[in-house]
Amino acid sequence: MQSVAAFTDTYLPTVNGVTYTIQTWRERWHRRGGRMDVVFPADDDYDPEPGEYGVRSLPFPFYEGIRIGAPRIPGAVDDVDVVHAHTPFGLGLAGLRLARRRDLPLVASYHTPTGEYAEYLSSVGAIERGVERTAERYERWFFDRADAVIVPSEDAERRLVDEVGVEAEIVVLSNGIDAERFEPVEGGDFRRRYDLGDGPLIGYTGRHGYEKRLDELVRAAADLDATLVFGGDGPARDELSALADDLGADAHFLGFLDREELPAFYSALDVFCFPSPVETQGLVALEANACGTPVVGVNEGALEDTVLDGVTGYHYESGDLEGFRRGIRRALAEREALSARCLDRRDEVSVDRSVDRLAALYDRLASK
Repeated sequence: MQSVAAFTDTYLPTVNGVTYTIQTWRERWHRRGGRMDVVFPADDDYDPEPGEYGVRSLPFPFYEGIRIGAPRIPGAVDDVDVVHAHTPFGLGLAGLRLARRRDLPLVASYHTPTGEYAEYLSSVGAIERGVERTAERYERWFFDRADAVIVPSEDAERRLVDEVGVEAEIVVLSNGIDAERFEPVEGGDFRRRYDLGDGPLIGYTGRHGYEKRLDELVRAAADLDATLVFGGDGPARDELSALADDLGADAHFLGFLDREELPAFYSALDVFCFPSPVETQGLVALEANACGTPVVGVNEGALEDTVLDGVTGYHYESGDLEGFRRGIRRALAEREALSARCLDRRDEVSVDRSVDRLAALYDRLASK
């Protein structure tokens, strides 16, 4: 198997979709006897394992939990066969430099549309648009220097081609979910542990970012006979909690959950709700489905493809709160049938299938 150096600006102790994908791919790569090292921004709260190399870093001032790593190449990764950049910034530039210096294949993953986060830098519309345009120009410059760009969904491919203008080879490859971990479990203990009652339970877990429009979920839930539960945390949490209080929504904020708890969280829910229009795949939706829980998600971004209407859940149009409520009510009413169809698709979205395709891509590029 090819030896790989993965460069990322997002890694432990920060827990999010990018971190989870890199960790899961690395674990499966090692299970197959391969080597996949990770270069990431060092953090005093995380003790690296063998093959993980932290570089000097500073916190990103506009987005909590993100650090900016110095574009440095640890000597221990200088002998790899393939470079995989999981970021176009900071450490992604280090990966690009290593690939060019050693004439190695460079694979780049498109995890996050950076222009979507312009509102964190300024609330002035003209400045936001300027930041978005600058981000897109930079993304185009970086990704066009890769031998292949991995995107997790067809929507992400359309965005890179049509909006960003990337001309490099693009490969649609799902991040995949760990089907060994995410499977249905008995959710009663989770309900009792967090005092969530026995009635209908709807919820979300992930980063509480403003761009994810979680206020739509709070507003929709306020007029439903259901308990709303949030896992995770982020800059919007306090405002979401205050909004729930103002609207009289029965909402519980659990904070970050250990990954070991997530199968029970998903299994305890009757419906997983996902209003975020900025996802490049929406892994938590696939995790919920793998646990037999249907998803009601916005008909925008990657969720257009990730949520299959009438199969794994239902869509609603962003901002249509009544449509959101209808989708949730329908999913609650059809929970048993939707759950069975979700479980039928577990193998299709497994990380093992994704790593099979990843290995084939590495082999093809390294043999050129």
